[in-house]
Amino acid sequence: MKTGHPVLNATGKDEPRRIALGIVLFPGFQLLDIAGPRDAFDEVAQQSNGLWRYDICTIGTTRGSINSSSGMSMLADRTIFDPSPCLDTLIVPGGAGVFDAIQDSTLLSWLRKQSRECRRIVSICNGAFALGAAGLLNEHSASTHWKDAAELARRFPRVKVNADRLFIKDRKIYTTAGVTAGIDLSLVLIEEDFGKALALEVARYLVVYLRRGGGQSQFSPLLCSQASTGSKVEVVQHHLLSHLDQAHTLKSIAQQVHMSERSLSRRFIQETGASPMAFLNNARIDAVRSWLEDSDLSIKEIAQRCGFDHIGALQRNFRNRLGLSPTAYRERFRSCDLACE
Repeated sequence: MKTGHPVLNATGKDEPRRIALGIVLFPGFQLLDIAGPRDAFDEVAQQSNGLWRYDICTIGTTRGSINSSSGMSMLADRTIFDPSPCLDTLIVPGGAGVFDAIQDSTLLSWLRKQSRECRRIVSICNGAFALGAAGLLNEHSASTHWKDAAELARRFPRVKVNADRLFIKDRKIYTTAGVTAGIDLSLVLIEEDFGKALALEVARYLVVYLRRGGGQSQFSPLLCSQASTGSKVEVVQHHLLSHLDQAHTLKSIAQQVHMSERSLSRRFIQETGASPMAFLNNARIDAVRSWLEDSDLSIKEIAQRCGFDHIGALQRNFRNRLGLSPTAYRERFRSCDLACE
């Protein structure tokens, strides 16, 4: 789909505009972190008949061909050892190689220099670790892939990590959640630069949402807490997981292991990082997700099986935790075999 006339930008004028955008490449970068946003940015020129465009430059941390984490390689346009280009926006992808890349003092110095000169700095997925290692996330809010959020917070305690946001803008620093969230953020940048109408045209062409509902919790398991093997907390966890349909209170849970409510809460938080009731709620939401994905049960039946008093309680808890309704979740994540029947 190509438009016959450029979509007007935020100023309402057909004024030519070009934005210099750099993308860092390091050995082991995630290919989709590059490919998705780059296609979105390229579509700006297509949708505006060349009136507006991003002039994209790839910048390698080494000379020569650079392998992605999937084995495919790219040859960067230039390297961090060449004279620094005048960039408006710099993007740092994620990938398995980022943890080696952040040991490169030359790269970190280069990132710090670019942060002083660029209008905005962007990380995709766990590319946030590179910004963190360069000190660019200090006293900033940031997101990253849900699997890496705890490690980002551990390594960089001055960073305010939000594990559920698909993307975060904090002053000139932009960070995203896992992989495809880079496309979400690309559309945000396009809207900032050229207006909502053009961003919407790009989203339509790519067949993606201009604004995705919910956070990345909808893609991640909620039960990340694990008690010490053989502990009373582990006994409680197994009991709750086996009896989700039953009514539980902190008092009734504590009685199962002959502990006081206060002692159980303290031990539970020490071993898992969550309270017993928070664990129970997450367990119920995960069970709801499983039924929504793999069954044709009604929402009412699912609510009963997972321990919710009524449909309203399930819907309220589900939306508060995942940012979308059970029905919307089922539409997105239902098993292909069921959806295609």
